[in-house]
Amino acid sequence: MTADLAVVGAGPAGLAAATTAAGLGLDVTLVDAGARAGGQIHRHAADAPAPRPVRRAARERRVTHLAAHHVWTVVPDGDTWLLHTVVGPEEAPATVRARAVLLATGAYERHLPFPGWTLPGVVGAGGAQAMLKSGGVLPGRRVVVAGSGPLLLAVATTLAAAGARVPALVEAADYRAYARHTGALLRNPAKLAQGALHGGALLRRTTRLLTRHAVTAAHGTTRVEAVTVTRLDAQWRPVPGTGRRVPCDALAVGHGLVPQLELATALGCATRRTPDGTPALDVDAEQRTRVPGVWAAGETCGVGGEELARAEGEIAAHSVAGSRPPESAVRRRARLRGFADAMAAAHRHGPGWTDWLDGATEVCRCEEVTAATIRASVTDLGARDARSVKLLTRAGMGWCQGRTCGPAVARLAGEEPAPDRRPLSCPVPLSQLAQPPGAER
Repeated sequence: MTADLAVVGAGPAGLAAATTAAGLGLDVTLVDAGARAGGQIHRHAADAPAPRPVRRAARERRVTHLAAHHVWTVVPDGDTWLLHTVVGPEEAPATVRARAVLLATGAYERHLPFPGWTLPGVVGAGGAQAMLKSGGVLPGRRVVVAGSGPLLLAVATTLAAAGARVPALVEAADYRAYARHTGALLRNPAKLAQGALHGGALLRRTTRLLTRHAVTAAHGTTRVEAVTVTRLDAQWRPVPGTGRRVPCDALAVGHGLVPQLELATALGCATRRTPDGTPALDVDAEQRTRVPGVWAAGETCGVGGEELARAEGEIAAHSVAGSRPPESAVRRRARLRGFADAMAAAHRHGPGWTDWLDGATEVCRCEEVTAATIRASVTDLGARDARSVKLLTRAGMGWCQGRTCGPAVARLAGEEPAPDRRPLSCPVPLSQLAQPPGAER
């Protein structure tokens, strides 16, 4: 069976695109690696009611949802596309054929390493939120939340509401940077109200908000027992003599999100730099990529949150169907993209964060490559980019294939992180590679 549209990713953008396209008369196959639709935003426990966008997609008879299908490559085949997937823990092969493809693959957390970040009890900020949403599990009872970006406020509020003590929310950026984007702020009063709501809830719970500060070390033996919080200068360099210890039994840390681009870049889709320097897909006014027959929506096009992702998914679906998107969706996208750009600019990382690292800090956790080893590859062996560092040190050759350490390795090599370019978007059994992509299964 050939679908009119294959949507890769069942988060807010993918769900909006699938339901809109089905409403316009298209047969849609919604392919997602997760066991349940919803993505991170609509993540929910198996025994909990599904959020409304997930229920709406499930009711559409023209939408076929393929859960636990991880797309590892997309290839053209005549006037259609073939999406090759591995299915479930058995990694069984399956192929989806469609006339058009919409990539809504979302984003993953950016991690900046620091001494002690590999201790048990140190988790990603989004990971802490996922633990709570899907399993009702707290990462600890006394949790410091740290990093940079608007996600931190939501994570800290969620953890506190669930019963955790959050002694400090540590934000590396300066919130006053938003003042340079007053137009975008005034056009999005609901976003300001949401931030004020989170902030007020934390203040009532006696959480201390520290801006222009960072967790520069985690301490403990069998798990994290305390963190060092240090004031930063304008370039994110630690200010000497300002470090203080904060006792905790967990640290939720994240420095924003990175669009997941592997499928898109393998297809040849063009990328752009967002205001914080992060690679994202370059799309036109109808969410088309530079590759004919391929559209994109949501965080893949630049991190902006649920509402923006839904607007982009809706616009993309109308474009695929050949209809004019509603003006309300177009205006909503423009307004929210402006706010997203303001957020990215306000939370752009300063280059001085590498001063947090001592020589023994493991930058690549998979291959246990330290900051000293990476720095030596640059100063002594002549490495000038992340690729040459990888060849000399194995940094980025582990299970995550550089998704976790890639931005840090690039910065230590003296360059901006490059868009992910890899032939396969996930591990694939050799038995599947033995049959050339494009062949029928």
